[in-house]
Amino acid sequence: MRNGQDDRLTVIGAGFARTGTASLQAALDRLGYGPTYHMTEVMSDRRKIRQWLAVARDSAPAWDAVFAGYRSTVDFPAAAYWRQLADAYPDAKVILTVRDPQAWYDSCRRTVFRHLIEPPGRLGRVGFAAVNALSPDMRAFIRMLHETTIGPVFDGRIADREHALAVFNRHIDEVQATIPADRLLTYRVGEGWQPLCDFLGVPVPDEPFPHHNDAASFQREDGRRVARLVLGRLLPGSGRRHPS
Repeated sequence: MRNGQDDRLTVIGAGFARTGTASLQAALDRLGYGPTYHMTEVMSDRRKIRQWLAVARDSAPAWDAVFAGYRSTVDFPAAAYWRQLADAYPDAKVILTVRDPQAWYDSCRRTVFRHLIEPPGRLGRVGFAAVNALSPDMRAFIRMLHETTIGPVFDGRIADREHALAVFNRHIDEVQATIPADRLLTYRVGEGWQPLCDFLGVPVPDEPFPHHNDAASFQREDGRRVARLVLGRLLPGSGRRHPS
């Protein structure tokens, strides 16, 4: 871990989930701006789930405690608090990842919104009820999603395509209107290293840009992530170690 000012956030990702945030996480880590916080970090550590529940209920969150050990953040739930983070870390640069809105919503329906929108069949409902009964961490995680993101950002209406698309487009407009141009990069991860490195003032690596967590790989990993979350209470030593 670095000391002093470098311990605080230097890059804030304001882009919604499914806009290339996992690829950006890997890119920032490669460029020396890591460790980079992402929703997968929350799912790997029950303490972080409860930190975000506290954030949702606190008018003045202790951001340095939430992001202790991290230099950057991307994805939800942090992206839902981009205004507060931009104010709390005035020297941090802001990266707004974007993609075609229709493709974004289709990707969300297949991945991060899928279990929240599409009710499971009878067997799935029984299994889900059993998981909720056995796993305080899963119950806390679902509450955290609703209290930090689904409710405040989408007004609970993630199944309403037109509403979600309006939220997505309005979010882009608001970030671009709020963050000064010299502090903001509006970025599509398909653009590769050059605009990101130019914005951060670092050399372009001599290697391909990382492309992580497409819809197919998300679906392959989803069961494993949920299993780790559910079993976190049952397995000693589960959850990722805090970065240092």
